[in-house]
Amino acid sequence: MAKAVVEGAKSVAGIEVELNYHVTAANLLDYDAILIGAPTYHNVIPIDFKNLIEDAAALDKSLKGKIGAAFGSYGWSGEAPQLVLDLLEKKLNMEIVEPPVLAKYAPDQTALEECKNLGKQIAEKLSKQT
Repeated sequence: MAKAVVEGAKSVAGIEVELNYHVTAANLLDYDAILIGAPTYHNVIPIDFKNLIEDAAALDKSLKGKIGAAFGSYGWSGEAPQLVLDLLEKKLNMEIVEPPVLAKYAPDQTALEECKNLGKQIAEKLSKQT
């Protein structure tokens, strides 16, 4: 799903895209947009994702004006991506793009297209800001 988001974002000229699997809270300040892929496990966000957002909030640095979006897969329920968006908005004051992209089990072609569209939508939004 993340690779599809990147593909969509890279389709917009002039946008720099970086795919990271490991970031620190301080790294979040370096980006104009943050898209988090979070699977749902037992109806919640995996603790590493929650800790990342909480740690960023603890730095007392606002990410206000930066764009936040989420996507993820699930088996039984799919709350995690929306929970991520709620945290990005409430804890980090980010501008949220909704709805999150969800895929039940493994993403199918439709979900991957939605991911590409999400990446492109964010990139176009950033392109208009510069």
